[in-house]
Amino acid sequence: EVFLVESGGGLVQAGGSLRLSCEFSGFTLDDYHIGWFRQAPGKEREGVSCINSIESETNYADSVKGRFTISSDNAESTVYLHMSSLKPEDTAVYHCAATITCQLSNLWEPPSSWGQGTQVTVSS
Repeated sequence: EVFLVESGGGLVQAGGSLRLSCEFSGFTLDDYHIGWFRQAPGKEREGVSCINSIESETNYADSVKGRFTISSDNAESTVYLHMSSLKPEDTAVYHCAATITCQLSNLWEPPSSWGQGTQVTVSS
């Protein structure tokens, strides 16, 4: 069974940093890519980043490019999202998803599986 759990969210001031973790089980990074998407109240879901460990490729939304970095540790079954220079508009619930396409526009669409999320709040 595919299972993902996110952690590492919290309250941080603008300009600060956080590292989110996505621990997964039931598959390896040879089976699925891992993406992060976020959802803020009243806003649509937004794909943030994705990592294709098989081809060593990463991609990022324009809104986070240069500030966020995705990395993976297959031995630890964990994918990280390093977030720096955080802005109030980064405030959202962040989810990680096991996906077969690594397309930011539909990370959450079936047959993807995703966790319950971790709250990130950036104060101004």
